[in-house]
Formats: sequence, C-alpha cells, structure tokens
Amino acid sequence: MGDAASAYDLGSGAGLPGLVVAIAAPDLRIALVENRRRRVSFLELAVQDLGLTNVDVRAGRVEELSERVDLCFSRAFAPLAGAWLAAGPLLAAQGRLVYFAGNETPPESPAGARILAVRTSLVLESAGPLVIMGRQ
Repeated sequence: MGDAASAYDLGSGAGLPGLVVAIAAPDLRIALVENRRRRVSFLELAVQDLGLTNVDVRAGRVEELSERVDLCFSRAFAPLAGAWLAAGPLLAAQGRLVYFAGNETPPESPAGARILAVRTSLVLESAGPLVIMGRQ
C-alpha cells in the first residue's frame, strides 16, 4: 500500500476488501466501518478468529467518522460520486479513494476529484474496473 499507514473500508459489509487488505498489508491500520449490527458482529468475530491486530471494527455511519486516513476503500457502498462525497472529508491531503466499480459504466471524475488510475482485472474480467482517485 505504498507509504499509507491508515485506511477505512467504507460500508465494509462482509469485510471485503478490508479483511483481505489487512491480511495482505499487516502494516496498514484498517478500520472496517459498518452500520448494520449483524454485520458488525460478524466482522468482530472474523477479526478475532483471524488474529488481525491491525484492524478495528467501527459500528456506525461513515458520516460519524472524523479521523483522517491515507486510504478509503469502497465496494458496494455507493456509486462513485457518492463514495467520493463520503470519502473526501476523511482523506488526508494526499489521500486516495480505491473504488471497486463493479458493473458501472466507465467512470467520470466527480466534483473535486481526479481519477489517477483505472485498472481492469485480467483474472476476473467480470469484477469491473478498480478506480483510484485523489483530490484535484
């Protein structure tokens, strides 16, 4: 994850991609943010069972967060513009939103953002593009 030290997984749901990233990047501090109590319980159990010391589970809404982070992940949380609107205030000055676009049409930059990279998976073509965004 480069020089990133902290991240939010917005609307973590079942922990994707946050749990996977936490396993792959043990030096990255990740907060799994989820509003639904049942999913929070699952995430807490998964973090405990996997022994992940770099993960916190935050029960609540994304709008309640105030700490700035280097990265935000968004998969099935909101369309691109909504994900940027939620992530923008949470990102440090050089922070990035890593957005899993799924079946969305080719992305356009929302107001206040610029697309830095768009990657498509060679392995899972149906997964759709991965969009990395930063501030304009």
